[in-house]
Amino acid sequence: MRKINVGIIFGGMSTEHDVSVKSGQSVVEHLNDSKYNIFPIYIDKDGKWYEYKTIKATSDEEDISIKVYNRKEINNIIKYLKELDVVFPVLHGLYGEDGTIQGMLELLKIPYVGCKVLASKLAMDKVYTKIILDRAGIKQAKYMYIKNCGKEYKIVEKDFEENKFCIDEICIKVENNLKLPVFIKPANYGSSIGITKANTIEEVKKGIEEAAKLDNKIVLEENICGKEIECAVLGNDEIFASCTGQIIPAEDFYTYDAKYKNADSKLIIPSGIQCEKEVQKLAIKAFRAIDGKGLARVDFFVTDENEIYLNEINTMPGFTSISMYPKLWEASGIGYGELLDRLIELAIKV
Repeated sequence: MRKINVGIIFGGMSTEHDVSVKSGQSVVEHLNDSKYNIFPIYIDKDGKWYEYKTIKATSDEEDISIKVYNRKEINNIIKYLKELDVVFPVLHGLYGEDGTIQGMLELLKIPYVGCKVLASKLAMDKVYTKIILDRAGIKQAKYMYIKNCGKEYKIVEKDFEENKFCIDEICIKVENNLKLPVFIKPANYGSSIGITKANTIEEVKKGIEEAAKLDNKIVLEENICGKEIECAVLGNDEIFASCTGQIIPAEDFYTYDAKYKNADSKLIIPSGIQCEKEVQKLAIKAFRAIDGKGLARVDFFVTDENEIYLNEINTMPGFTSISMYPKLWEASGIGYGELLDRLIELAIKV
């Protein structure tokens, strides 16, 4: 039987470039080369595309960047991609997880792993994720949505009416509406990049200013005291949920450093929570609500009273061998290699 030509795209122009590199390397290493012809494709931070014969992580000192060998720039990207049977875009964040590369692959009629254009964009944009979750009746943290307009900001109400305020007025409204502490997030970034936890009015102001450097859309959320629980979903029409896992961050919350650099952060799999079945049902419901396909990792907070709050949906979660998504499926009886086989099969079936 003919081998399947699989392109693994990683890197990219987002702030999550380095995480994507490590995820891509892990996927390449776990693919069965008796089933697939494997084509690693790297996009550098300037948007140039390269093919590689060999990928290798650098030393721990240089963390999660890469060394590559036999590098060759791809001059005709469309022609190169057209020779592949399926593509696995292991890209996190903007220009990869937000529907952009998905749209390109749709135009080229190339099957690809993961959510389609609409679901990718909805899940990437925290504002519109919340709007869909509201419509689906899924509980989430109380939030405010503001836009950066230079010297002023706009509060965008639930009916999409917009009102301008100076930042000091915004901070007072945040304290009155959400109470402190609050989390401040740029709307279109992942891996906790740009997120701050504000305990005072001054920290709210600073957090908004920092988020505004990354995105003109900013989400502010009330603080939910509870366990950080994650659930993996897999499927197209028939969707399955993994067991749940718990994150115990090494810092005050699960920052970028706590996720990728601090060895003291811990994953507990399975989580052992009493409401696991309800979390699994909500993960599937949320995935269907955004019209998800293939895969996602759905993140929750679960309080001591077993109240469940959905935090976010990640349509292309981390894929290193120690990332939560593959580890949740491993604990649920599907090993890394088999998981990749299933994802490729789902991509070709769509």
